[in-house]
Amino acid sequence: MKTNVGIWIDHRKAIVVVITDKGVETTLVISKVEKQLRRTGDVPLKGRFDKLSVPADDSRQRALTGQFNSYYDAVIACIGAAEAVLLFGPGEAKGELKKRLKKRNFAGLVAGVEPVDKMTDRQIAAKVRQFFAE
Repeated sequence: MKTNVGIWIDHRKAIVVVITDKGVETTLVISKVEKQLRRTGDVPLKGRFDKLSVPADDSRQRALTGQFNSYYDAVIACIGAAEAVLLFGPGEAKGELKKRLKKRNFAGLVAGVEPVDKMTDRQIAAKVRQFFAE
């Protein structure tokens, strides 16, 4: 039984379309990533220790990267035993997911990476069917 997967992804959500001999199955993965992390200690302080009350930007970036990694791992968990994967969507998320797949030794599964705009669920499923029909 042949299994192909198409993933439309951005930083807010991913729509995973799994095509098998039995039919098409669609899964929605919602990102819980908080894009604009709030800085604790944004209140202007007066005194010698005001710089110590604001966390460093690199620690905020590490926290954001960790959130994205767990989001991408949740998307990768939906792939299952796929033979080929199509990644498409707006923005940088598809490239970041491709890097994450490579890091987890799934790089050979990626059949293509395409930039597309926002699409409905039916358009996404049709694009995946058309890509793997060729």
